Amino acid sequence: MHSSDIAWIKKTNDELKTRNAKLAELLKASRDKLQVLHQQLEELAAPPSTYGTYLEPSPNGKTAEVFTAGRLMRLAISPLINPDDLVPGIQVRLGEAHEIVEACSYTTTGKLAILVEMIDPTRALIVDQQGEEHVARLAHPLANPTNPINRRPRAGDTVLVDLKAGYVFEIIPKTEVARLVLEETPDATYADIGGLDTQIEQIHDAVELPFTHPQLYRDYQLHPPKGVLLYGPPGCGKTLIAKAVANSLASRVGDGESSYFINVKGPELLNKYVGETERRIRLIFERARELAEAGRPVIIFFDEMDSIFRTRGSGVSSDMETTVVPQLLTELDGVESLSNVIVIGATNREELIDPAVLRPGRLDVKIRVGRPTKDNAKEIFARHLDQSVPTADSVDKLIEVACEYMYADRPYVELTLVTGEVETLHYRDFISGAMIANIVDRAKKSAIKAHLAGDPRGITADQLRQAIDAENRESEDMPNTANPDEWSRITHRTGIRVAHARVIGGN
Repeated sequence: MHSSDIAWIKKTNDELKTRNAKLAELLKASRDKLQVLHQQLEELAAPPSTYGTYLEPSPNGKTAEVFTAGRLMRLAISPLINPDDLVPGIQVRLGEAHEIVEACSYTTTGKLAILVEMIDPTRALIVDQQGEEHVARLAHPLANPTNPINRRPRAGDTVLVDLKAGYVFEIIPKTEVARLVLEETPDATYADIGGLDTQIEQIHDAVELPFTHPQLYRDYQLHPPKGVLLYGPPGCGKTLIAKAVANSLASRVGDGESSYFINVKGPELLNKYVGETERRIRLIFERARELAEAGRPVIIFFDEMDSIFRTRGSGVSSDMETTVVPQLLTELDGVESLSNVIVIGATNREELIDPAVLRPGRLDVKIRVGRPTKDNAKEIFARHLDQSVPTADSVDKLIEVACEYMYADRPYVELTLVTGEVETLHYRDFISGAMIANIVDRAKKSAIKAHLAGDPRGITADQLRQAIDAENRESEDMPNTANPDEWSRITHRTGIRVAHARVIGGN
């Protein structure tokens, strides 16, 4: 054979080898695809999988307790599963023979319940929406204290549960206590309060001294007060004082985060279901005790206290107070052993609060926050109208003019007492700190409008006078003139009633 024929044969042979290799690859790919299709057909023909909740391993270690289809069953564990993947509360997939074949994730849907208290590190007492109590176990992420994702559950948390399986899976970030209270340190300070130096000193002695000098109290065998009541007309700084106390405690005791101010939203405590309001009060004090165990000062502040804890049997409201008031009394007495918890209440209707709440040993200290005098008003004006605000004249002169105008003799109502005596109340008798702040705001708005119209820049004395007149006309602090008893309370005449009230003022 010629050399050319040999070369042709080799070339043809190489081409056939390459073609055979490609055919082999195509055959292998087709075979693999057929296997995948065959497996998919087998999966489609397989019976549906059942899921259950893994509870705990059985003593022999080869089987496990699983809650599935409403039944508690002991099932075999597939040898293909890593035992470390099976933790309490996790969902598992069951095979045709009801063996555990796969560890899945935790359930993310279900019913909500309220955690009442922890029984031990792995079990909790919960209450469902119908008020029924249940004991449930904590799923692994909640029971494992080293898990960085979830914190330990606590009283008042809203939790995701499976009541049939008896497991708590997740803390829903919408706790019931968080809806009712505000756990933070307010930014208000004593410097923000004007004209209340006497009241600030009183509450400082009652609240701050026991926290800042506990050893002295122990040396003198003096017990700190359990509670303080701030009472007086609306808008005079009761809530602001309570916030300033919490802020001052934080700055004195620690780094600004070492005290808690639990601001209870009173009306949201009320619930139409029997026992719900009482349960919520228990949750609030339970939360306070939990925070106080770490040695942090805790202030529970009840604003508008008369709306919740009215005198029992007075007939002023429903019979709700017959159970709500005793619940508060029980909690106040329970605070006795906790030196880091104090209750502060605020109200402008102190006569409506049940006397048992106000007695010594519960709300020990009563501080009246009255209406500001002329000198007090100057201090309040100075808080809202300082040197940084544009003015047409000196700030001190404007404040002096405003106070003189506001406290001038300007009759508003004539009261006839049952004794026949006639008493006249002036507009100055209804001044409050909130009113002064609003007067300054009105003057600022008027100055802005005047500046836009081309007038010189700055607040003038006339604008302050106009703001005072406008505030007097629109003031909502005036009680109903048809109710003489309201006027009796305004005049602080507890023994002499008002028989008739006649409006004689008006701009």
